[in-house]
Amino acid sequence: MDIGGGLAIRELECFLVLSEELHFGRTAERLYVSQGRVSQLLRSLERRIGARLLERTSRRARLTPLGERLLAELTPAYASLYGAVESARAAARGLDGVLRVGFLGTADEGVMGAVADFRDRHPRCEVETVEIPLGDPFGAVRGGAVDAAIVSLPVAEPDLALGPVFSRQPQTLAVSVRHPFAGRASLSAEELADCRVIGVAGPAPRYWRESMAPSTTPDGRPVPRGPEVSTLQEGLTSVAAGRGAMLFCAPTARRHGRGDVAFVPVEGLPESALGLVWRRTHETERVRAFSRALADRVTAAG
Repeated sequence: MDIGGGLAIRELECFLVLSEELHFGRTAERLYVSQGRVSQLLRSLERRIGARLLERTSRRARLTPLGERLLAELTPAYASLYGAVESARAAARGLDGVLRVGFLGTADEGVMGAVADFRDRHPRCEVETVEIPLGDPFGAVRGGAVDAAIVSLPVAEPDLALGPVFSRQPQTLAVSVRHPFAGRASLSAEELADCRVIGVAGPAPRYWRESMAPSTTPDGRPVPRGPEVSTLQEGLTSVAAGRGAMLFCAPTARRHGRGDVAFVPVEGLPESALGLVWRRTHETERVRAFSRALADRVTAAG
């Protein structure tokens, strides 16, 4: 390998080993070359520099003052170069194996596109997608069942890192086709006070469950509570049965269209969004690489 000006890194390696051993035979053994090759590499480096680096007598070898200076300046630089290569090798080894990614509800085209991009970049790493409970978006990550998870925002967990945020979409209200709202083109957030909103059961933090089923409108009017459900399908079934209404992001509403449920846009609520989360103390190279793939996919989607 040549580095600037045609300088061969093998010459530098030979000089460093020879500086330690001060013996051509032992240097040759460590480098798995002949003594003649050691002499050749040393002479080539000395010609490149223009001065002697090693004094050799019949009894011993020692560095010249210039050789001592080169050794002092070269050692940390070579250590840094070697460390960079080893770090890259370790990172590459870290991408071998399996990456388990959790998702809520449905892994849509954008998520699966990021998975495909990751697999193309890192063919030695397999990706497993795992559905996680609707009411426990962070438990699988904390428990180690998945390496990272794509969850609905907000996320305010100090032990979790938040990566790319994407799929910002308006919210819609799922109602039975028999509900008075079913024929509406849109609703205001204040009108949530006029229907029972289905909540999410489970150990999710209160702020997160509140985002899925707000207890008050933006102006502070109380929103009647409907039943709590554990899955999106359970929620849709409850909606179809007229037991309440349930908030969905627009893409999820489109994917779960059915004849007995109507989806009505709601104006005045914060947009829904998805984000990738993982444990701060378990941030692996695989997770970082998947986060980059997802971020690139989000950027490309505009």
